[in-house]
Amino acid sequence: MSAHSDLAKELFRKGFNCSQSVFAAFCDETGLDMETALKIASSFGGGMGRLREVCGAVTGMFMVAGMKYGYTDSSSKNAKAEHYELVQDLAKQFGNENGSIICRELLGISIKHDNPIPETRNDN
Repeated sequence: MSAHSDLAKELFRKGFNCSQSVFAAFCDETGLDMETALKIASSFGGGMGRLREVCGAVTGMFMVAGMKYGYTDSSSKNAKAEHYELVQDLAKQFGNENGSIICRELLGISIKHDNPIPETRNDN
């Protein structure tokens, strides 16, 4: 395991959501302070606000990619296309390794949740 993976697991065990855990684990590479990273990623846990859509770990990974490799020139179609290609490649790799990028599928639940109250943590 890498130091980033170890830190992400530690943050998750402390109660941060998947997105916060992944994004904040890369503060050393993104230049963000921990509090800012945790706040930015806080909405994406539980598959985006516990809607069980795109996995929070995946959105955390995408935010890291944006901070490290994102584009800032809105007129550069090439830069945008290159970045979207990176995001799609990351999603494909995650999906291949884990079976999906959708939170509810990864957790083996069949319904979407709109209840904002977090449940007790499981091993997934």
